[in-house]
Amino acid sequence: MGLMIYNSLSGKVEEFQPIHPGKVQMYVCGPTVYSYLHIGNARPIVFYDILKNYLTFLGYQVTYASNVTDVDDKIIQAAIRQNKTEKEIAEFYEQAYYEAIEKVGSHLPDLIPHATDYVADMIDFIRKLLEEGYAYEVDGDVFFRVRKISDYGCLSKQVREELEQGARISVNDKKEDPLDFALWKKTEVGIQWDSPFGKGRPGWHTECVVMNHRLFGGPIDIHGGGMDLKFPHHENEIAQCNALYHHHLAKYWMHVGRVDFEGQKMSKSKGNVISVKDFENTKVGMIVRMILGFTPYRNNFSYSQQLYEQYEKMFDKWQRTYRQGLYELQEKELHNDAVCQEDLAEFEKWMNQDLNVQNVLTLLERMMKELNLALRAKKIEEIAMKWNTIDRILKVFGICLFVEPMTEEQLNVYRLWLKCREEKNFTQADIYRNQLVEWGMI
Repeated sequence: MGLMIYNSLSGKVEEFQPIHPGKVQMYVCGPTVYSYLHIGNARPIVFYDILKNYLTFLGYQVTYASNVTDVDDKIIQAAIRQNKTEKEIAEFYEQAYYEAIEKVGSHLPDLIPHATDYVADMIDFIRKLLEEGYAYEVDGDVFFRVRKISDYGCLSKQVREELEQGARISVNDKKEDPLDFALWKKTEVGIQWDSPFGKGRPGWHTECVVMNHRLFGGPIDIHGGGMDLKFPHHENEIAQCNALYHHHLAKYWMHVGRVDFEGQKMSKSKGNVISVKDFENTKVGMIVRMILGFTPYRNNFSYSQQLYEQYEKMFDKWQRTYRQGLYELQEKELHNDAVCQEDLAEFEKWMNQDLNVQNVLTLLERMMKELNLALRAKKIEEIAMKWNTIDRILKVFGICLFVEPMTEEQLNVYRLWLKCREEKNFTQADIYRNQLVEWGMI
């Protein structure tokens, strides 16, 4: 049995079988760039980076796209508040987004489409929906006819009657139906584009459908995002895609759970938002990555200082063992790619079970202990196998322990330190040890 993942569309754990053998097309809804990212926003950035790494580990050629929404009401409001243009706001916070990606140890997506680059395509898409009767225009606004989609609610698993009851709370008088959503918004404030429907801008739900189609040309393997996007955003993406392209946009839909702070939902008004930009250094970002990466991705969880300290201790322990293993291999001049096949097979077994990261964490803890034992026993071949295997798994998780190989000078001092200890020349050994401590090596 290969990789099994939970498909939000079917509501089941299914075997992953890409549309095109050996290739994976993955699209993840990216940020609306109007403010700094917090650790909750960072969770999808970490998870989908790990997912891409693991798919690559399995031998797939992965194309990972994640968009930047650079036109939105929130961007317009931020621009008005700060007396800047929408472009200035979007570019500033987009740069902050890239810095946040780096701080949590993730790679940039392969493709980063910007909504404003695809407005002409969105206008054409909306025009076709109007021609097919899936949309209607009222006073310059264009709405999508949800009733024309027979399986609307297929992703969020909500029946139409329940959705209608919720929608009636904020009925737009222009709509034929409370569930109908905006494809094009007539605007008098902020950035505008000319269109056959009048001046305005596209609706958020339309952007990802159009960009997906332009980038990939058909159904993709994986569409992902946070759990909060399942409804209405992703549901509305599917509805539009069904209307014009007659498919559900993606074969597998994946959603990442919410991050709370000490039992409460993160909120700027409560002052309990932890911004990625405020991380003191790269080590903090890596510890947060470990917390996010080793928490089951579909679960909501609560971040706390206690949890951070728990993972910080684990990071420090792993770093010491990993460093000692690398130095021992370098000192003995043993360089090979030998791995422990049993450990790698167990790693794949757990990851293939809908990315069972908690069992992978248990596996890594055990392997670190075994590497420690091998180091104490000076079993160099076993050290190499354990270290190489740990290194390979850490690379899938994107975890960097910030350990560099020794320079020639450092290696020379390290060897002299070991020799003096072996000869019980502790006075001289302490001199060499102090130099190694000064270099931050031990």
